[in-house]
Amino acid sequence: MGSFSIWHWLIVLVIILLIFGTKKLRNVGQDLGGAVKGFKDGLKEGEADVVKPAVGQTEATSAAQPTAGRTIEGEQTKG
Repeated sequence: MGSFSIWHWLIVLVIILLIFGTKKLRNVGQDLGGAVKGFKDGLKEGEADVVKPAVGQTEATSAAQPTAGRTIEGEQTKG
């Protein structure tokens, strides 16, 4: 009694098709697919923006790089 059989899912699918129609469901699927594709492209662009240090680069040379685009966390106190 825990899970539904294949017949239950087929009946639910037929009811959904009758209520919404195939055109509306196709549009929803295209919108969802476009959103997922845009999200993946955004992740790829974000990974490309990350600067990786060269193999021979030391800490001293990487410390000399500007801090633009980096987040520095801290707490300000009145002194």
